[in-house]
Amino acid sequence: MSVAPKKPEHTTPAWPMPPSGGYTADDLDTLPDLPPHTELIDGSLVFMTPQSIFHSEIILILQNGLRRTVPDDLKILREVTVVLGEQQRPEPDLIAVRSEAVTKLEQTSCRAEDVLLAVEVVSPESVDRDRETKPLKYAKAGIQHFWRIENKRNHAVVHVYQLDDATRNYMLTGIHTDRLKLTLPYEIDIDLTLAY
Repeated sequence: MSVAPKKPEHTTPAWPMPPSGGYTADDLDTLPDLPPHTELIDGSLVFMTPQSIFHSEIILILQNGLRRTVPDDLKILREVTVVLGEQQRPEPDLIAVRSEAVTKLEQTSCRAEDVLLAVEVVSPESVDRDRETKPLKYAKAGIQHFWRIENKRNHAVVHVYQLDDATRNYMLTGIHTDRLKLTLPYEIDIDLTLAY
């Protein structure tokens, strides 16, 4: 009589139970063993899925393009969280932040009032968050500029928004496909062509 080999047990990480009021922005730096790029939205932890090549490549193109002409009083950061409130700490793909707000290399977040631009590249699992939830929260926090990048048949489409200070809502100022040429938040000229 042969015995079937025992299947390995699949175990899931033992995440701590959230406190009754939800997690806070400070908790992201103290909770043990969180996966990389964990966000906090409305007091709940949001885990990121692995990103596509499109996502990685367009972030690299935008990051390099933004850094090429960034003024000295700003820094371009990738995948750094932004504290929008006590229970809000999303992680945009890119941000333009005031230089004086970057105080040490170990820093994991910036305050919303120091962020001039937030950039989100939409992924299949983040469509609602990147199109609706995050832009509303960024606008309410006073971030002046927001870009949303969509993948349309393997071409980057950049939706550019500017904050209407009176309503604290974003207004669409342009949609760009092959080239992103802007004067706000500073002089920007980026070729959006992907090498694939």
